[in-house]
Amino acid sequence: MTGGTLVAAGMMGMNIAVYGFNIVSARMLVPHEFGALTALLGIILVGNVASLGLQAVTARRLAVDPEQREQIISATARVTVMVASGVGAIVAASTVVLTPILKLDSYWPVILCGAALVPLTIMGAEAGVAQGTSRWGALTAIFLGNGIGRIVGGSLALIVSPTTTSAMVGVALGAWVPVVAGAKLLMGHSDGGHPISRRPLLREAVLSTHALLAYFVLSNLDSLIARNRFDGHDSGLYASGLILAKAALFFPQFVSVVLFPDLARATTHHARLRAVTLVAGFGALAVAATAALPHVALILVGGDQYDEVTDRLWLFALAGSLLAIVHLLVFDALARHAHGVVVMLWAAVVAVLAAAYGLGVGFTGLVVTVTLVAAALAAIVWITPGERTDAPR
Repeated sequence: MTGGTLVAAGMMGMNIAVYGFNIVSARMLVPHEFGALTALLGIILVGNVASLGLQAVTARRLAVDPEQREQIISATARVTVMVASGVGAIVAASTVVLTPILKLDSYWPVILCGAALVPLTIMGAEAGVAQGTSRWGALTAIFLGNGIGRIVGGSLALIVSPTTTSAMVGVALGAWVPVVAGAKLLMGHSDGGHPISRRPLLREAVLSTHALLAYFVLSNLDSLIARNRFDGHDSGLYASGLILAKAALFFPQFVSVVLFPDLARATTHHARLRAVTLVAGFGALAVAATAALPHVALILVGGDQYDEVTDRLWLFALAGSLLAIVHLLVFDALARHAHGVVVMLWAAVVAVLAAAYGLGVGFTGLVVTVTLVAAALAAIVWITPGERTDAPR
């Protein structure tokens, strides 16, 4: 198998496993509990930006400066310990704010989100090493470990006790599986007596994390809005539609992973055009299939108890597909070290919030808002990609 095929298979396996856990959760939890779990998984996705920031920075530096591989990996390992500990603590502490906002019965689910983010952040650094050195087999093992840890840990926890808190215990424990799978990538590296400063690496990681934070706030904001504004039943219905949206969003992400080193080294827009075309093609297939076979799609998002959302599933597929294009363009910006994209991302977040709370949009209005904002954002970022800059080393 080629590197791209191997990574695509690994990411597909991971996404299928994560999707499978969502299906198991939708069938084992009542809509009220499932809506809460979806919001909590959204918190993990947003908090995971630190992991993705470390991955992007590590992969970019290793791709453009391979002669300093040992020094870069050694510095990354030191930075990862700091970042993982900080992210886990901050998210866990946020439970005093997020618990009432999400209408949870206990502080523990959000605390467990913080616990899960510690290994997930370490995983990101390991994935960055594998990606930047083109060790596609190791990267595939990390991705598969992440998916297996989620579905096995989460599903077993739900069997023991079908509650939101129990599910989060399983998710937090399962998050250590990919860390074990990629442990050798960060271990045993020496700077050879010529260490590189952690400060430039940390600075670039912060900039990348900021951009990814804005993106993941945007792509997960509607799940939190739905949980906050809709009643328990409607928030559960919206969460079922989001299963399809996330599937359309996550499936083509192997494109940005495999092509990221090429995007980092590219001096023309050919690699960017090729990547966007691939992601858009997958999105078009997802939307067409959902529109043509909505009742088959309903089976995939939880079954008959979510029947009310059937005729709107294609909108969720469209929203996820457009957010997948935005995801690719954000990673293209990070590959070129063009961090100005963050301003446009936060503007999009404000637009969604303004429509949701200022205009008071309902169930359908919320997914339409996300769709329109994502489409406008993708067009703007494509037209104004920003200039490549050199990162400090």
